[in-house]
Amino acid sequence: MQTLSIIVTGKVQGVWFRQSTKERALELDIIGEVSNQPDGTVKIIATGTKEQLSLFTEWCKQGPPKAKVINLDVKELPVQSFKSFTIERY
Repeated sequence: MQTLSIIVTGKVQGVWFRQSTKERALELDIIGEVSNQPDGTVKIIATGTKEQLSLFTEWCKQGPPKAKVINLDVKELPVQSFKSFTIERY
């Protein structure tokens, strides 16, 4: 298992990015969280196998239909455990 921090830049707020991210994560049995950030990015913390996370990051490069992803900043973190995949609102 591994945990990734994924910062998604582009037109990613107001386009159902968080909900679509949660749905894709659940399809792939990934646990973690997703949240909108004050700077207009979306932050994802995702825990899964390398295979699951590879498929997930590929999906994040596109996101939902109305999103326009410009960049992904992906970093490996120490493994984190979550109960499920949630949308966090700060």
